[in-house]
Amino acid sequence: MGVDGPAARVITVSDGVSGGARDDLSGEALAEMLSAEGYVVTRDLVPDELAEISQSIRRATAEVSLIVTTGGTGFGPRDVTPEATLAVLEREAPGLVQAMVAAGLESTPLAALSRARAGSVGACLVVNVPGSPRGATESLQAIIGVLPHALRLLAGDTGHH
Repeated sequence: MGVDGPAARVITVSDGVSGGARDDLSGEALAEMLSAEGYVVTRDLVPDELAEISQSIRRATAEVSLIVTTGGTGFGPRDVTPEATLAVLEREAPGLVQAMVAAGLESTPLAALSRARAGSVGACLVVNVPGSPRGATESLQAIIGVLPHALRLLAGDTGHH
């Protein structure tokens, strides 16, 4: 838990953003959404490099209870966020991804191209969302209501609810 609420990290995965060529619109939008829900949000920027993405996720799992990555989930040759995430995850949470894809399909058939992953590393939940601001926020909106319960369960609160 952070000072005011659970700690969350938004990791933007983008060559353009990490190199300063583009603004981090998705990361900003996600941070605003999470802050509005009571999360204490920090941010990180990494290029589309498998090792750097995995390292950023690993580092953050020791500091926060929720990690949301944005970017690198598509079919492009540099889109390696799912592979980097899978290298770190201990357990997958496919239902979260299914909920995000289902919500995305209501807006665009392109949501079917998502290769996002979600799962846990110890008591930390890691979720990949698309890199576009709209796709990122729609995906997070699809699961934001279940995140507090998921985080309680990961923290060991497994009593009946």
